[in-house]
Amino acid sequence: MTNQTPPVQNWATDYDIFDPAYVTDPYGIWAELREVCPIAHTDRWGGSWLPTRYADVTEIARDIERFPSANGISVVPVLGIGDSAGASPLLTAGLPPISADPPLHTWTRRLILPTMSPARVAEYEVFTRELCRRLVDEIAANGAGDAAAGYAQQIPVRVIGHILGVPESMSSTFTGWVRDVLEFAHDEERRRGGVIALVTYLQGAVEQRLANPCDDFISELLQAENEGETIGVPVVMGMCALLLIAGVDTTWSSIGSTMWHLATHPEDRRRLVAEPELMPTAIEEFLRAYSPVTMARRLSEDQEFQGCPMKAGDRILMNFPAANRDPEVFPDPDTVVLDRLHNRHVAFGAGIHRCAGSNLARMEIRVAVEEWLAQIPDFEVTDASLVTWAGGQVRGPRSIPVRVI
Repeated sequence: MTNQTPPVQNWATDYDIFDPAYVTDPYGIWAELREVCPIAHTDRWGGSWLPTRYADVTEIARDIERFPSANGISVVPVLGIGDSAGASPLLTAGLPPISADPPLHTWTRRLILPTMSPARVAEYEVFTRELCRRLVDEIAANGAGDAAAGYAQQIPVRVIGHILGVPESMSSTFTGWVRDVLEFAHDEERRRGGVIALVTYLQGAVEQRLANPCDDFISELLQAENEGETIGVPVVMGMCALLLIAGVDTTWSSIGSTMWHLATHPEDRRRLVAEPELMPTAIEEFLRAYSPVTMARRLSEDQEFQGCPMKAGDRILMNFPAANRDPEVFPDPDTVVLDRLHNRHVAFGAGIHRCAGSNLARMEIRVAVEEWLAQIPDFEVTDASLVTWAGGQVRGPRSIPVRVI
């Protein structure tokens, strides 16, 4: 079923994160909710709660006993896909470690961390920088391009593909599947198709690596052990699916939002070009201001939180983007301050489920900005009305037409 629901009339009691008004500009909505109803509720999409304050979001994220992850992490109800659809291996294991609680979470996260270590990320940077230069070369030569579709969206999918051992020629295919699963999560048919296609591909990839191991993440997992035993194909598929789903749309949304900001805020763009030493704090500030990801937890039993009577089966949307705009924690939260020194943002989440790929994401954003500004220090949006955003569980720009100036 696609989103054909009526527009929101009351954000406190009937919010919809797929509503065009929310996707386009959620900041004013969050500010209003913090004042009148800091934990909003809706019956849409199966019923959920939306905290907007930093303290509430982080408390929920860290409390895995009351707010577990193993019941589902999607902002919409879980798909019922069984053996006949060929997707049961993925759904059996979920997407560990993010969709798991200890002990499964503990050892699957431990298996991912070496692949995302600073040393390994430094190796991936060589590939990433060469890729960004190729992409920027084309836009610079044309004098114009799309900083989202033609640049930001091309980077993470190819980097993740490189890690998984997937041909670069499949990047558009993977992009389509990830968009089906996340951006169009409210369209059940489209989401189902994306999940089935992804699972089918991973089944084939696992079979190939079992027969002929390669130097890639899939092969590493197939050879990995936990307590002396191999971890099993369902877990391998779930972890690889997570790497693809969580590592692609999230990072391209962050890169795209950063590119949009630089295209529309010339004073920040010029300052970053003139003061490249600001890059580390600038990247953290872009992550804070344009955090893309809203995660979910689904309650196993009735809970009361901050006076809200939450019922078993309700989903709690961990609204990290709103938390990062909370004026109680971040002075002047709606202004991007390139040299903001105190920046305890939660763009990568909080608690034991904090993003294991944060090193990789930071590197991709930094390299994407560095390589673009090295060749195109001055650029602007050609037509603001043509800029489009996608939302839901991951929010970011889908089109940013720009020209070199």
